[in-house]
Amino acid sequence: MIGASGGIGAALIAALSEEGVQVRGFARSFGGADHIDLANEASIAAAAAGLGVAPSLVVVATGLLHDGDAGPEKAMAGLDPIWLARQYAVNAIGPALVAKHFLPAQPRTGRTVFAALSARVASIGDNRLGGWYGYRASKAALNQFIRTLSVEQRRRNDRSIVVGLHPGTVDTALSRPFQSAVATDQLFAPDRAAVQLLDVLDGLRPADSGKLWSWDGAEIAP
Repeated sequence: MIGASGGIGAALIAALSEEGVQVRGFARSFGGADHIDLANEASIAAAAAGLGVAPSLVVVATGLLHDGDAGPEKAMAGLDPIWLARQYAVNAIGPALVAKHFLPAQPRTGRTVFAALSARVASIGDNRLGGWYGYRASKAALNQFIRTLSVEQRRRNDRSIVVGLHPGTVDTALSRPFQSAVATDQLFAPDRAAVQLLDVLDGLRPADSGKLWSWDGAEIAP
């Protein structure tokens, strides 16, 4: 589990552990062999090299939407190259580098899953409101990475599944500043979100690889 210290990542570990699944968590705030920094490829490579076992499931439960005064751009006037680059580094490049080092560690036979948290707002066809330039674009880039990785990984293991996941609006630090307009029944506690995402993953087949899936099992258009 990459991003194990976050709300969704920690909840996913808890849910898998309750099912008796052996899980290992990595995070930037962790030390030693469990440290991983998506902005530092060397730390990603070291984490993958130290796995010890071939993981059948890898989940990248990370994302950057706001930090201090920096947040979603409401209009093009708010575009800032440094903030855009940071969003791409965390939301797209980092997960792609995780795939670079962790996918080769997965078994070459049998069902394997690599999933990364994306977002519905990354859908180009679904964008009717505008705004949130950097988050939309960086997560859309992630979706393209997912699609391309799935093609290559299928050649290595024809039962592999590589997907993006939209968890919905989850009550975590990432969404907290933007929850006021969210209906109560559409704001999920992390433990509920984790179970929903795992249910989606359990239902996927190799033919579903390369796509973006919502928490309710529906495919989201690119």
